[in-house]
Amino acid sequence: MLEPHHHIVPSLARRGHLTVTEAELERWGEQFGREVSPPLVVAISGELGAGKTTLVKAICRGCGVLATVTSPTFALVHEYRGRGFPIYHLDLYRLGSPVELANLGWDEIVNSRALILIEWPERAGKSLPSDAVTIELEGVAGSPEQRVLLAG
Repeated sequence: MLEPHHHIVPSLARRGHLTVTEAELERWGEQFGREVSPPLVVAISGELGAGKTTLVKAICRGCGVLATVTSPTFALVHEYRGRGFPIYHLDLYRLGSPVELANLGWDEIVNSRALILIEWPERAGKSLPSDAVTIELEGVAGSPEQRVLLAG
């Protein structure tokens, strides 16, 4: 079991980098979801189409979420129930500035005993907890079916 706020390095990855297909990303995410225990904030970065929501869905499956997980692009926050703990999925893409976080109940969310999965965490600015686990996804040039996963 992973300790809360422990930096994660993907299995078999040199220097924390791992090139994965979408199916491998989903398997990695499900395993991550099975091993995490809240409270934990996970900041997931990457360009549009990099696989952030795919990873969130996989993490939620690994956490035992039975509901359909969708992107909260317009709602900004969705809440799910994991193995006895809440999971908050935030998509900050449409956030105008970190000041708007107060309207989302940011302080209550990040201080809760929950798993918090944040897409576009850079939009939170300095409000993002310093001990958040970071995961970055990047496309692989010339190989649209692969992603580079950097965690930790």
